[in-house]
Amino acid sequence: MDVWKDTQLRKLSCEKDLQRAYRLALDFFNFQGFEYCAFVAHSTLPDQPASKINLNNYPYGWERLYERNGYASTDPIIAHCNQSSVPVLWSEQVFSEAPQLWRELNRQGLKHGWTQAVHDEYGAHYSLFSLARTHCRIDADEHYGNLGYAIFASQRLHALAGKKLSGAMAPPQVCHLSPREIEVLRWSAEGKTASEVGRILCLSERTVNFHVCSCMRKLNVTNKISAVAKAAHIHMI
Repeated sequence: MDVWKDTQLRKLSCEKDLQRAYRLALDFFNFQGFEYCAFVAHSTLPDQPASKINLNNYPYGWERLYERNGYASTDPIIAHCNQSSVPVLWSEQVFSEAPQLWRELNRQGLKHGWTQAVHDEYGAHYSLFSLARTHCRIDADEHYGNLGYAIFASQRLHALAGKKLSGAMAPPQVCHLSPREIEVLRWSAEGKTASEVGRILCLSERTVNFHVCSCMRKLNVTNKISAVAKAAHIHMI
């Protein structure tokens, strides 16, 4: 059986297609005793439309029920995973402030499970990987026994999803700011007014404002604050 697991993990590590990789992960964890496997990836790039990938074999109708009742806003698992990559086991205590959601999970047969997050190093996207089943509580030994496999699978799916999400977005435009424009934005980031920047750089206030407008146009933003924020985000200042 260990040979089979090793073979499946090798296949997963080499798979380039996200859908097929998810099926490999699902088959692997079905064998490990989990009925359900879910993977959700979200893009988090600024100035880009929200994008999401959702792969799961949850009971029919669960996603619609979840969205219709707005459970995402009160889901403690999402709240935890937004801030941490530490796995979290589902329990009544964890869902103490969302009892209706906990009851629905139990009713749907999603009572025993855990979720872990993968956060992209560059903040481009993050994902959630969940395993669940109808019966049998997940004890510490089983959790830690499967944790390494789950981390490996979640990171592989996360990497493939990142490529897909990036490909679905418009290709980023290369932005070139002149050395003077970068200087103006750097001093603006320090909270200096156009007049103050002008005195520091020996420029007229009108020239400073001209450079700010040029930066706004090149960075595709509508005000100076957004220009400073975007330039900082793409490491230009």
